[in-house]
Amino acid sequence: MKERLIGLIKTYILFVCIFILQKPLFILYYSSLYAGTSWTDPFLVIWNGLPLDLSLAGYLTAIPGLLFIASAWTLSKTLRSIWNGYYFFIAILLAVIFIVDLGLYEYWGFRLDATPLFYFFSSPKDAFASMNIWQMIGGIVAMIVYASLLYVIFLWVQKGIWKGLKLPYRRLSVSGVMLLLTALLFIPIRGGFTVSTMNTGKAYFSSNQRLNHAAINPAFSLMESLSKQKDFSKQYRFMETAQADELMKKLVDPQVLDSTAVVPDTLRTALFKTERPNVIFVILESFSSKLMTTLGGEPDIAVQMDSLASEGVLFTNFFANSFRTDRGLVSILSGYPAQPTTSIMKYPRKTQNLPAIAGSLRDAGYRTKYYYGGDADFTNMRSYLMSSGFEGIVSDQDFSVSERLSKWGAHDHLVFNRLLEDIKAEAADTTTADNARPFYRVLQTSSSHEPFEVPYRRLANDRLNAFAYTDSCVGDFVKRFRELPQWKNTVIVFVPDHLGAYPEQLNNQSVDRYQIPLLLVGGAISEPRRIDVYGSQHDIAATLLAQLSLPHQKFVFSKDMLNPASPHFAFFAVPDLFGMVTPENLLIFNCEADAVAVDEGTAKGENLLPVGEVKSGKNIQIPARSIITLQGK
Repeated sequence: MKERLIGLIKTYILFVCIFILQKPLFILYYSSLYAGTSWTDPFLVIWNGLPLDLSLAGYLTAIPGLLFIASAWTLSKTLRSIWNGYYFFIAILLAVIFIVDLGLYEYWGFRLDATPLFYFFSSPKDAFASMNIWQMIGGIVAMIVYASLLYVIFLWVQKGIWKGLKLPYRRLSVSGVMLLLTALLFIPIRGGFTVSTMNTGKAYFSSNQRLNHAAINPAFSLMESLSKQKDFSKQYRFMETAQADELMKKLVDPQVLDSTAVVPDTLRTALFKTERPNVIFVILESFSSKLMTTLGGEPDIAVQMDSLASEGVLFTNFFANSFRTDRGLVSILSGYPAQPTTSIMKYPRKTQNLPAIAGSLRDAGYRTKYYYGGDADFTNMRSYLMSSGFEGIVSDQDFSVSERLSKWGAHDHLVFNRLLEDIKAEAADTTTADNARPFYRVLQTSSSHEPFEVPYRRLANDRLNAFAYTDSCVGDFVKRFRELPQWKNTVIVFVPDHLGAYPEQLNNQSVDRYQIPLLLVGGAISEPRRIDVYGSQHDIAATLLAQLSLPHQKFVFSKDMLNPASPHFAFFAVPDLFGMVTPENLLIFNCEADAVAVDEGTAKGENLLPVGEVKSGKNIQIPARSIITLQGK
């Protein structure tokens, strides 16, 4: 009895110690991110992350507890093999989770969850494309070393335990006691006897988001995320449906609520010279406003975009909806805001019911086609695009093997060349009546993505050089397109899918993390202008369709940014928080911590109202589980 009791306690403590030691290792690896923190902060990280560690240790100790019960009846080699096999599996699992989390945090800004699994299983090749060969080798070596170290420790501890085990005289009694002790693991697993069960939010203790993230156990975060993948309906339910509907009425375009609502021509800003121009979307991988001098960013990076901004329509207060391409594409092309913990692109049966710009333009007589140098099946992209109304997709398989030299497929200049050649061919072919119809083309770039390996060298910094390369491709495309007859009747929309690798080390609680350019150029643009209204990617659909005098009522979440009657705000969401921005106010709410993370502006302290106060607008102290009602336009 005693040996089994001590063995169970040793096993539990061992798991806890492993998780505790991972935290200073994480901080040490990302020392540049924690340069300004106090020497006491790592201890606070360990202390506040301890509940998650205790909980996960409980989960992992449950099977050893059952094995201890089995050891009261047999000490066979088979049981020993099962015991060792379990620890071998756990060593590999913990090593993979820790190293993958360590590698992804720099780019994603949150601890490991179920998201990478979706990308890996949808397209393993593209999931690893962000890494160069040395990073991949280094990661594998690190996993092997860490897993080996854990396994040796496990075997060393268990060897001592195993030596002391003997078949007891009262097997039934010993089994009963050990079963009870194993069952008691439910207490740390659940997190005690409080109403709320254990969740990652319990690790949040600081206004510094980086410290909160360091406290999170990545294995627990992954497990929790996986458990939520099948029940999204209960996530982030801050109010009753009727309340949400009432609030939603204040956040949508007037024409969504009333299809007969008409914007007077005197108030409408006309951006285009013609009613049915050709439309080209260029979706720029990971671009940021900070890359453009025009928007207050760094000089000598996106020089072509800066040049084009002087002759086009530039939206200066525009924001990305999320942090990944699959979220950004749906926001841009369907006017559907990003979801926090999953991507709707993951669910073809849902995306097939979404409205889409391609479908609206196809119904209006446009020809539609999508261009991407990578794998169109990555993240279920193909199913989404085809159900959206695109009549054709050009992807990596449409380029020769010699042209697919990038880890993401064909480099950007090749994709731009393909689009330009197709436009030239259509212009030359006057015998096909279909070519007289206006066209809608979408080109998605990929070269300005990790690992930033591009056939171009102008800047010393690899990631900035990659952005400069894509920018040069943009400039070359526009230069050559000007020479074609379609230029005078074309609008080109430049918009990033999300902000990515620059500026570096931006955390998700910084509003700069989401600010991106939106630029319209082309011969069909009536005149250059700067537009300062606030909006997000999901507002492009309604704004564009309104300019084309096409209905946009089915784009429920999309607002015509040029309609003075529309509410003017930006919205963004990532796995652990969401935020809204107006000209007057900024508020970011941390869903994991269930608390306000950022509250700035003229109505500071009044930007959240408790549930039940939507109609009255009464300003009182903000409790947990509140709702955002930004005070502003």
